[in-house]
Amino acid sequence: METKTPAKKTAAKATASKTSTKSTSKTPAKKGAAKELKDLFEDSLKDIYWAEKALVKALPTMMKNATDEKLKTAIENHLAETETHVERLEECFKALGKKAQAKKCDAMQGLLDEGKSIIEETEPGTVRDAGIIAAAQKVEHYEIATYGTLAAFAKVLQEEDCLKYLLETLNEEKKCDELLTKVADTNLNSKAM
Repeated sequence: METKTPAKKTAAKATASKTSTKSTSKTPAKKGAAKELKDLFEDSLKDIYWAEKALVKALPTMMKNATDEKLKTAIENHLAETETHVERLEECFKALGKKAQAKKCDAMQGLLDEGKSIIEETEPGTVRDAGIIAAAQKVEHYEIATYGTLAAFAKVLQEEDCLKYLLETLNEEKKCDELLTKVADTNLNSKAM
């Protein structure tokens, strides 16, 4: 077995570095791509606006398929909150002097598709309820990440009205996630065994 000298090690690293650079190249930006943080902020608002509107349509199906009363109530309450989130986003667009506009959110679409799949792949009862909670928490975590990022952007951009709306929604999303954890922890997951 040959041991590498320091010179051979350096040459091997350089070759590996060249190989990885060749296989990964920069992705060219699409036409109309964000050039400034404000552009990215507005584009991200369109994305979450679509996501919240899609969630308003999806939550009734989750509620109808849940059997645990605490879970049904949590979903029903979050539906009302989500409708308010849509309104806050519209106010945020207004504060920016922009028309509220939705842009399909691939992440939310994937999460909602997964939630639908979980419902279809579980029998009604506690197992399905556990699956609904899992799907709902994935949505909440996505929303928490998104609203946290948007609030950080709004702060840097000094968009105080938007920041206020985004932080209100962020706090509600966190509370919903905590409530879902409590519902799951109140023997629901144990009953699903």
